[in-house]
Amino acid sequence: MTVTEETAPASHYDRIGGASSVKAAVELFYDKVLVDPELAGYFSDVDMVGQRRHLTLMLTTVLGGPNEYTGRGLAEAHQPLNIPVEHYAKVGEHLTVTLTELGVPADILADVRTVLGQVQDQVVARENRAGA
Repeated sequence: MTVTEETAPASHYDRIGGASSVKAAVELFYDKVLVDPELAGYFSDVDMVGQRRHLTLMLTTVLGGPNEYTGRGLAEAHQPLNIPVEHYAKVGEHLTVTLTELGVPADILADVRTVLGQVQDQVVARENRAGA
């Protein structure tokens, strides 16, 4: 590489180690969620192999990796579950704790928190939203 060549900054996905790191994060995340008595019931009839695959693809996209997610949209997948904001917050907490435990840098954690805030209304049941 010469001095005049520009290199694109590494994506969050690349910075945390790519596919293997995202997969490890999803595994650890669901290990936490599935033992949480307030959250485990949401997954009692869910194909967890498929669920883990979907979240891996979605998290990959959020972190700037290749966008190969072709599943349902967040609202379509979550609105029928009638999720209260408290449960959404617990899921977000499990995700950020997981990423912290895996050594994800603070700036990436902040961006993940931002995305969680941006998509909350797609996941939380309409009647459970603030101001609804």
